[in-house]
Amino acid sequence: MGKVWFALAVLLLHSGVALAATWRVEPGASIQAAIDHAVRGDVVEVMRGRYEENLLIEKTLTLRGVDRPTISGGLSGDTIRVTAEDVVIEGLIVTDSGDSLRDQNAGIYIRPGAHRAVVRDCDLAYNLFGLWIEKANDVRIESNLITGKRDYRSSQRGNGIQLYNTKGARIIDNNISFVRDAIYVDVTHHAVFRGNRLHRSRYGTHYMNSYHNLWEDNDVFLNRGGLALMEVRHQEVRNNRAWGNSDHGIMLRTIQDSLVENNVVAGNQRGFFIYDAEYNTLRGNLVVDNAVGMHVWAGSKNNVVERNDFVANREQVRYVAARDELWGTEEGNHWGNYLGWDRDGDGIGDVPYEANDMVDRLSWRHPMMKLLLASPAVQTLRLVGQQFPLWRAPSIVDPNPRMLPQHENWRDWLGKYYPGTR
Repeated sequence: MGKVWFALAVLLLHSGVALAATWRVEPGASIQAAIDHAVRGDVVEVMRGRYEENLLIEKTLTLRGVDRPTISGGLSGDTIRVTAEDVVIEGLIVTDSGDSLRDQNAGIYIRPGAHRAVVRDCDLAYNLFGLWIEKANDVRIESNLITGKRDYRSSQRGNGIQLYNTKGARIIDNNISFVRDAIYVDVTHHAVFRGNRLHRSRYGTHYMNSYHNLWEDNDVFLNRGGLALMEVRHQEVRNNRAWGNSDHGIMLRTIQDSLVENNVVAGNQRGFFIYDAEYNTLRGNLVVDNAVGMHVWAGSKNNVVERNDFVANREQVRYVAARDELWGTEEGNHWGNYLGWDRDGDGIGDVPYEANDMVDRLSWRHPMMKLLLASPAVQTLRLVGQQFPLWRAPSIVDPNPRMLPQHENWRDWLGKYYPGTR
């Protein structure tokens, strides 16, 4: 086998029968040959070097890089294709897949039935799709660096991680950039997405038709769109930071029965874009320094919106509907442009807060008016509008506006814009 060396069994049964073996591949030898000779449960160790191969793993084994060897697919097909269950891939640089969107060429393609695959501590660079995971359950994708074909137009790139028709995935601590969508999730349920950094792509994440997923402690920044949750139910979206995206920070579109709490949404064109969203809870979010804090329309109603801070947004809420919608009925939200007072000192304003007043609507039509928002004349116009209900448009109404924000560090999030948008 040339430079492919067989190491003695590393684990033994009491009877002396080998339980697993290690196959070592040196530069100039064939990784595929070692994979073909291995048996279930063996380890294939690849020494530092460059290997130009398209690998097929059809048996349960561990493929491990030593000192980060490079496996190049030669710009054709999938660099590594996995069809077996319980395969572990770690410590490799995986690069140079083909560029066929029709064939979904990937750095690592985890095929249907390859359940419980693990990919960790790998660099996936210059692949069309970084990882394609199809009909494989309970996969774990952890601590990988994924970058796409940066010289391709965004629409011609693949996604960093694509999941289709899976259950129980764990996508943890990955850094993904310069792809079409950093993470694309379709028909994927009971998954966890935690600690990822998603940036400089079209969408940080793109959810479709997926249920019972957790999105937690991720950083999503400098994309066109941050988190896009579409046609989904039973999502938990908490403790994330979506900032500096040129369109929206978090999109909630056709979403029900979900919890969105304690996120920071800063410096986006639209902090939240909420469309056809019902029976969700938005709680404890910091919405700061966006052009529009929340853009709400298309029948988005029956949502619980409590204890959020709306600070330093050029427009707090852009609301399009036929009737008022009540937010903050239990605990209230903080509105940085609230003009009311608190005579009894209980921390809650004495008069309700209303978005979409006459001044807001004039500023939508005449953007230069925003330069005068702090002037006495404009503040007087707000008060006049409150006295003449015929001039009033349907609005978000908060009967318990909180006088102070609960996020004391809101100033730390000022000025984090997408380059060239402000």
